[in-house]
Amino acid sequence: MHDTFDITTIIFAVLAIFVLYKLKSILGTRTGEERPPVNPFTRRGADDGKAVTPGAAPQDNVIRLPGAAQGDLAHPAAPTDEERWGQLADADAFAGLHAIAAADASFDARPFVDGARAAYEMIVGAFARGDRESLRSLLAPDVFESFSAAIGAREAQGETVETTFVSIDKVTIAAAHLRDGAAQITVRFASRLITLTRDRSGAIVDGGVDRIVDVVDVWTFARQAGARDPNWKLVATEAAH
Repeated sequence: MHDTFDITTIIFAVLAIFVLYKLKSILGTRTGEERPPVNPFTRRGADDGKAVTPGAAPQDNVIRLPGAAQGDLAHPAAPTDEERWGQLADADAFAGLHAIAAADASFDARPFVDGARAAYEMIVGAFARGDRESLRSLLAPDVFESFSAAIGAREAQGETVETTFVSIDKVTIAAAHLRDGAAQITVRFASRLITLTRDRSGAIVDGGVDRIVDVVDVWTFARQAGARDPNWKLVATEAAH
């Protein structure tokens, strides 16, 4: 047996030494001062750089948003009367609206105002047409009787009425009350109308096709607070002076 290595053995030995040297230079050696691995589910402390683990009791683990109050973020301050009702109602109605909202969790002033506006248009139009059936579902019984009597008197004279809304400029809650569980809300409507009356022959006896009239009506709607029937009915009408 020869004591010399063949050339292949020498080459592999050199490569092995080279690889071990490179691994040591890249990985280094442990000194006992290495930092432990970072847990990605911890948050760095704002002041001392220490990790804060969820569930622990850090000094402050709330991320403050710009403009956030420094008080109890879980319980924001209740809106003021002006913030809650000011765009929809006169100040005199605030207390009554609070009482109605407290008695009826389904009450919301904005949908109420929108519904009152729609009801106002429907009632004025139905009255002009003499449509008693439409009026019956929107009016309290005594108010319906009054409207029906006015329609009857007009029919007896052979007169017809034509009414066209030019605009409804403003709808405002003027008053609100809760009496014996019944919610009553008075609404002021400022509108512009074209209205005219014709006799039997069709001649105009009142108003005109190009005569726009500014009208302010004050109507009161009522509903039993908490009732399953969501509809409000007109219980009183008056013209503002």
